[in-house]
Amino acid sequence: MKTRLLALCLSALLVPAAAMAQTKIKFVLNWKYQGPQAWFFIAQDRGYFKAEGLDVEIDQGEGSAAPVGKVATGAYTAGFGDINALIDLAAKRGNEAPVAVSMLYNTPPFTIVVKADSPIRTPKDLEGKTIGGPGNDGALKLFPAFAKAAKVDAAKVNITNMAPNLREQMLMRGQVDAAFGFINTIWFSAKLTGVDPNKQLRFIKYVDHGMDLYSNTIMFSRSFARDNPQAVRGFLKALNRGINDVLANPEAGMDAVMKREPLLNRAVEKERLLATIAEEMSHPEIARIGLGDVDDNRLRRAIGIVVESAQLPRTPANNEIFDRSFLPARAERASKL
Repeated sequence: MKTRLLALCLSALLVPAAAMAQTKIKFVLNWKYQGPQAWFFIAQDRGYFKAEGLDVEIDQGEGSAAPVGKVATGAYTAGFGDINALIDLAAKRGNEAPVAVSMLYNTPPFTIVVKADSPIRTPKDLEGKTIGGPGNDGALKLFPAFAKAAKVDAAKVNITNMAPNLREQMLMRGQVDAAFGFINTIWFSAKLTGVDPNKQLRFIKYVDHGMDLYSNTIMFSRSFARDNPQAVRGFLKALNRGINDVLANPEAGMDAVMKREPLLNRAVEKERLLATIAEEMSHPEIARIGLGDVDDNRLRRAIGIVVESAQLPRTPANNEIFDRSFLPARAERASKL
């Protein structure tokens, strides 16, 4: 009996951590399945999350601002969404706000798109016009801040909500004068509808009007991060492996995306993936700090822009918004994309 008990104990010690009880993480994306989400799926398919003792469930999203509320209410453990919406919530109800742990979109993608022949040439021209956008769109949520920075009277702009899949159609049909969105989201969604974005669209970029903001980040419930720090570190380690794999082999990343949504246009989604890497994840600062981290001074300025422009009740400190302590070692994170 003693020999059998000893054997069972030794067997238990030899069971890999991944085979033991795993920590459940329910994760929500910023949007529907698309090319730029490839690294999440690679990390899942290749067992990188499992190797860290994690059971990760990944759901589609409804817009870059939406994950903030979903994580804050406890519907999700973590998500990929807009840090500016996180700043907004932290300024109002700091105890509820998630905490950002890894910055992926370090160049602001926020834009307002108009038709190429539109009379709207400057932000001021938006006054008296109608701009449409999905309710949880990051650019729409930031419009009050953009309007203040660009000296636009926001009270003179009519904003209407629309289903995400109708954005480009409503713009081209003249049902709205302009539309909010991420530049790469609009660019490639327009291509899928037969619109040539080079010839038929123009973009008013927030960054060109003083809005040098960070964008989409990995965020976790504050209580989960406090109680399960190793799980957060493991998630980021696994995701970092997925990012490195996709950078080395984008086609493998696209295989993982198409596995989730076979009806996607693979060529367009691959182009969207590569454009996101080149334009939204390649800020010059990552050569110094590595992908995933933030520049403290830039983050402080970004928080100030959001707080002042949106007239928020207080200015959160950097460490209320972003915690770099969970990141993989600097040498393991990309310095050039």
